[in-house]
Amino acid sequence: MDEPTKETPKRGYEDSDVNIGGLFWFAAAVVALIVMGVLASTIAFRFFVHHQSLGPPASPFEDVRQLPPAPRLQTNAREDLRRYHQDEDKVLGTYGWVDQKANVVRIPIDRAMDLMLQKGYPVRGSVPPPNKAAKSPAPAGRAQQ
Repeated sequence: MDEPTKETPKRGYEDSDVNIGGLFWFAAAVVALIVMGVLASTIAFRFFVHHQSLGPPASPFEDVRQLPPAPRLQTNAREDLRRYHQDEDKVLGTYGWVDQKANVVRIPIDRAMDLMLQKGYPVRGSVPPPNKAAKSPAPAGRAQQ
């Protein structure tokens, strides 16, 4: 009979030890990154405190508020929108000059729509309407004699 061969049984897990040195260096690198981040934030904060003045502190007795430089935030959106609509309605609903030197005017939009309905809109691929003084062409179905 054959003598059984000695094989090491296959295990379903890692049987070597964890590299403790690698874990230590990884943890040290994470701690070093956190410390460098805190130091960089502290240096940046102190730089901006010294180099960007915020102006004199507000007096508790002074009721005047100094506005920041433009552009400022919108403080009353509803009022701004209402004013915007009023201005647009004024432009769309009144007569006025667009360019007086070039004789360009604006007319109310309702009047412009009425004029376009009277004049007619252009249609793609069509011939312009014939002149009233010119003789109208013969219908397409009849031959001219």
